[in-house]
Amino acid sequence: MSGLGGLNKSPNGVVIGVVQLQLPNVATRAELAAQTQRICEMVGKARRNLPGMDLVVFPEYSLHGLSMDTNPEIMCSMDGPEVAAFKRACIENQIWGCFSIMEFNPNGNPYNTGIIIDDSGDVKLYYRKLHPWVPVEPWEPGNLGIPVCKGPKGCTLALIICHDGMFPEMARESAYKGAEIMLRTAGYTAPIRHAWKITNQANSFCNLMITANVCLAGTDGSFNSMGEGMIVNFDGVPIARGNGLPDEIITAEVRPDLVREARLHWGVENNIYQLWHRGYVAVEGGAMDCPYTFMKDMVGGQYRLPWEDEVRVTDGTSCGFDPPTRRYEG
Repeated sequence: MSGLGGLNKSPNGVVIGVVQLQLPNVATRAELAAQTQRICEMVGKARRNLPGMDLVVFPEYSLHGLSMDTNPEIMCSMDGPEVAAFKRACIENQIWGCFSIMEFNPNGNPYNTGIIIDDSGDVKLYYRKLHPWVPVEPWEPGNLGIPVCKGPKGCTLALIICHDGMFPEMARESAYKGAEIMLRTAGYTAPIRHAWKITNQANSFCNLMITANVCLAGTDGSFNSMGEGMIVNFDGVPIARGNGLPDEIITAEVRPDLVREARLHWGVENNIYQLWHRGYVAVEGGAMDCPYTFMKDMVGGQYRLPWEDEVRVTDGTSCGFDPPTRRYEG
C-alpha cells in the first residue's frame, strides 16, 4: 500500500519521491551552474508537491547528462558549489535529498558519485559507483564499498547506482549491512526497461528490502531516457510505478518497520537469513559454510570464468575510449 502516494501518511511511514528529471545537456561551467539551480528548484517542487515527503531522489546523471564528458572543468568536488547548493536546498525545504555528481579524481578518471543529504544539510551517505556500465562509461570503479546510513524516521538507507543493480551481490550487501530501503538511481535508456523492472523486483524480494528506483526521462537530442520511477515493497510487489514523463515525481509511503518485522518473523523465503543457515530443519542452525566456488575464488583473487579467454569486449575501445594503461589499486 502506498497511502495514496503518501497523501495519507501513517506514524511509521516514510514518504519517498523519485524524480524522473528531464535529461539535460551540460558541457560548460555555466550550464553546470544552471542545471544545479534547476535541481534545487525541483527540490522545492517536491516539497510543494507533497508536504509530508521525507526523501526526494534524483537520478544518476541529473547534473551532468549522458555525454560521458570527463572534462575537469565540469567535474564536481564534495566541497564545491554544486554540493553546497544541494545542502542549502535540503535545509530550505526541510527534506532529505539524494543527488548525483561526477566527482573529480586527481589520480585518474572521475568517479560517478551519489550522496544523501539530510534536512539539516549534512551529508549522511557518500558512495562511488562500484560497477560503471562498461564499455559505455569511463568512470573510475568505486572504492568506498557500499555504505549505509540512518535516514528519516530512523530507517536504514543504502544507495547504489544504475548498473550496480544488475549485480544481485550489490543488493545483498546493502541488506547485509542493515539497509531497509535501497535507492537505485539511473540514467538508463529504453533497451534496459525489462531488465530494470525485473531486477528492481528481485532485489527487493531476495533481500526483504524496499527499493526506490528512478531514471532520467526525456531526450537530450541524442538519447532518450526512460523515466520508469519504481518503488517496490519488500515482497517484490511494486507499490508505485512511473512512466516516461520528464520531471514527474513518483511518490509512495513505505514502511521500514514492516521490513524489520518480516526479517524477524518470516520463515518461508527469508532468503537473506537462510543463505547462511541452509536446511535448518534437518541440521541444527543449518549448514553454515560457503558452497559457492565463485565467492571463494574472488576472495582468493582467482575468479575466472570457464569462457574467460573468449570474451571479446574487455575495454572501452568499442565506445571510443583509449585502452587503460594502469591497474586498479583499490
